[in-house]
Amino acid sequence: MTPAFLSFEGIDGSGKSTQARRLAESLRATGHTVTLTREPGGSPGAEEIRALVLQGDTNRWSAETELLLFTAARRDHLEKTICPALARGEIVITDRFADSTRIYQGMRGNLPSTVNSLHDLMIGTEPDLTFLVDLDPKLGLARARARNDTEQRFENMGLSFQEKMRTGFLTLADLNPRFRVIDGSRDPDSIAAQLLALTRAQLS
Repeated sequence: MTPAFLSFEGIDGSGKSTQARRLAESLRATGHTVTLTREPGGSPGAEEIRALVLQGDTNRWSAETELLLFTAARRDHLEKTICPALARGEIVITDRFADSTRIYQGMRGNLPSTVNSLHDLMIGTEPDLTFLVDLDPKLGLARARARNDTEQRFENMGLSFQEKMRTGFLTLADLNPRFRVIDGSRDPDSIAAQLLALTRAQLS
């Protein structure tokens, strides 16, 4: 089997998590072995860090401290989950990866060069293909808040923050050929069909 590393990105509430799960299910149904994972998290150590960064007051951490925490989680995720799965010849699908740090911490703290330097030093891996599920921030934020869970720290930063993050993601996608921008406002079945077709093209 030929391994492949796919990532999903987007603002909170964009629907990327649902579509990542659906893509994994569709690929498994056609005989592929798939590891579906997420960030922050995806390994026991990284899941512990997840609770630190996604819960609590919006001012709990500075962007600089978040960057270190997310990078530590990502390193553990890479070592314990992503690299072993790729070595086994699997398809790895992750709900967020380094691009989220480039946007959420890089833009929030005006740290783009620091984010990229730390990524090069400690991670050094990029996905083969990245799906950016794009959605109006008003709708995304409403969806995210409707989940009513404890992981609302970034959602609580408000609409203007989500709008800034969306602009950052779209700018990043324009600069990087591994991105495919997906219209997240369409019906879920249409989105899922497009994602499967793009993935099959990548794997062929």
